Amino acid sequence: LNCLFLTELHCLPWFINVSESQGPGTILQSFSFNCTSHIPTLQLVHVQPPTTFFNPPSLTRRQGTYVGMVTLSSLARLDALSVNHYQLQLRFTCGNRVMEGPLSVNVQRDPAHSACAGRFASPAGEIIQVLETVTPGARLYTLLLPGLELQRAQISIISAQDPPYFPGPFSINGQGWLLAPSQGLRGQAQKVFQLQILVTFGQNQSCLGMLKVKVLPVPSSQISFLKQASNITILEDLPPGGKVVQVHAQGFDIRYEILSPVPCPLFSIGRADGVIRTAAPLELAQARGSAVTSLRVKAYERLWPWASVDLELTVNVRSVNRWPPRCLPAMLVTQIPETTLVGTVLNTFTCADPDSPGSILDYQLQFHSPPGSAHLCLRDRVLEVNATLDCDAPGACFQHAASILVLDGGQPLMTTEVPVLVMVTPVNEFSPTCVPHKFWIREDAGPHTLLGSVVGMDKDYPHNSIEYYISGGPTIFSVDRLSGEVHLLGSLDYELQTLYRLTVLLIDHSQDQDPNHHRSGSCTITIEVEDVNDHAPECQPPFQELTIYTLLGHSVEVTKVSCWVPQEPQRLAFSYSIVGGNSQSQFSLQGDTLVYNNITLGPSWPEQFYTYELLIHVADAGPSIPHLSTTATVIVHLVPWSASTVATHTHRATVPSVRTPLLVTDTETFWQPEPWFVVVLTVTSALFVLALCWLLSKLFQG
Repeated sequence: LNCLFLTELHCLPWFINVSESQGPGTILQSFSFNCTSHIPTLQLVHVQPPTTFFNPPSLTRRQGTYVGMVTLSSLARLDALSVNHYQLQLRFTCGNRVMEGPLSVNVQRDPAHSACAGRFASPAGEIIQVLETVTPGARLYTLLLPGLELQRAQISIISAQDPPYFPGPFSINGQGWLLAPSQGLRGQAQKVFQLQILVTFGQNQSCLGMLKVKVLPVPSSQISFLKQASNITILEDLPPGGKVVQVHAQGFDIRYEILSPVPCPLFSIGRADGVIRTAAPLELAQARGSAVTSLRVKAYERLWPWASVDLELTVNVRSVNRWPPRCLPAMLVTQIPETTLVGTVLNTFTCADPDSPGSILDYQLQFHSPPGSAHLCLRDRVLEVNATLDCDAPGACFQHAASILVLDGGQPLMTTEVPVLVMVTPVNEFSPTCVPHKFWIREDAGPHTLLGSVVGMDKDYPHNSIEYYISGGPTIFSVDRLSGEVHLLGSLDYELQTLYRLTVLLIDHSQDQDPNHHRSGSCTITIEVEDVNDHAPECQPPFQELTIYTLLGHSVEVTKVSCWVPQEPQRLAFSYSIVGGNSQSQFSLQGDTLVYNNITLGPSWPEQFYTYELLIHVADAGPSIPHLSTTATVIVHLVPWSASTVATHTHRATVPSVRTPLLVTDTETFWQPEPWFVVVLTVTSALFVLALCWLLSKLFQG
């Protein structure tokens, strides 16, 4: 069948039937392919079951079309009883297009097909050469016929084997083995024995073949190996093709071959030079049987192959330490909290020596930074925490960089280094604390006055990572969030409140791997307001007018000055002094009592009515500062009495309303802006002037 190969191989016939009688060169199938832009190729990818019965497909061009053919090879011996189905995988390539498809070949039985084939079935027959020294009864030849065992064929020698030409009869068994006569073949050199063999398959199926056995004399030359060491030791790292040893044999045109083991996967021998070389890698770890190999080497003459000699050699392969240990993991990077307990397992390392699986390895821990650290230890293959980890001191929270050295016991010594990096992360373990404190502040202190600082303490590192807040309490105080400084925000009045208690809340930060993990504490601070004398005393009444009658040589109590502070009724300590009107020093104060002293003799004694206007200075005398004062006015009308008057009389006159002193308070209001407001106003005004100038210039230009 022919098909035009366009896009896929599904145009190939799926099955081809072929008779088992078809011989080499038979065309099984031809295909037509169309490929105009490239030179195509047709390949036989593989055959199942594997066989050499099929030639690589041919591809020829005929009138713009490529024709491919699949044929039987010269080794083809189809036998339906042995294998009746072959599957060929074909691949067609045209430029970048590659297409594959299967071709199934069914082998069909041919009843008329004779199983005898090749030289055995030819008139000349198959020629066998053997030495006359062959062992009696030895196997000389094996008849290979398709389906010989499956068909239970009967094989027999039908030609005559009469003496004296034949020393004894040759025999052949059902397996096709031709055996030498039991008498041997000595003395039969140069003879050729013709044996006609009948092969019978079942009923009425048979074929004839011819075998010729030519007996060769023993050569006169003597072949022998030179003195050779029978034990050879090589290293396992000898690459394929490396020289193991060279054997030498005496003789003419000597050839060498390995008789055993067959096949010999590890070694080969040069047929002409006798050099034994490695044929494959000598991996003792993968193939323990390669440690010792016994070789049997045969030397023979090329023209007289029956003249041979054997040599026994033992090749010992010694292991070589070529590979360092391999470890899992090959690198360890981990982080652990500082609260990790001593004895905690960080990792268990699994290492193996490719050169010697199962061998014992040596593990060593070496620190890089910090050097000589005792926080980690290695017990056998297990890395553990060896000491308490603490990040609460400067520089104490380390990144532990180390290496685990894994050493094998081979020669040379091979080492593997496993890098280890253990990062210790901080843990917020402790709550911040502060000591209760007491502050004093004057009641006249202005806003933003600094009272002092709350000093918080935290055992976690860094120790000053604390924020301060006031929890409840009055709003006239504030605490700086970072420094803990306590400031006054409003005004104080000693007369209204003298003591404040604030609860300061402390919250730490940046002391844990988790930035959202905080701890808090608190303490109470006491603020005492110091009294400031901010109210002057007031006298009641502030103005008095009195008339007194006195006698010479007598002291008269004029009046008492009654003063007090209405805002602070508890303040009772005042100082009194006359600051005006006491020109003749006839008046004095005894505490708050004004006394007239009439002890003067002589012409200064007044004989008529006289008026004194006294100014009495009244000031508070307590510990509070500053000392504030007021002035009370006392007008004293002094009336002298005659000598006949025996009593002194004081007349207290009521001050007319027109003379009642008035207290006038004049408050002048002014505005003092903040500095920032002045700057903003100045800049705004300048911008406004510039904009106005620009607008006017545009108008004039228009």
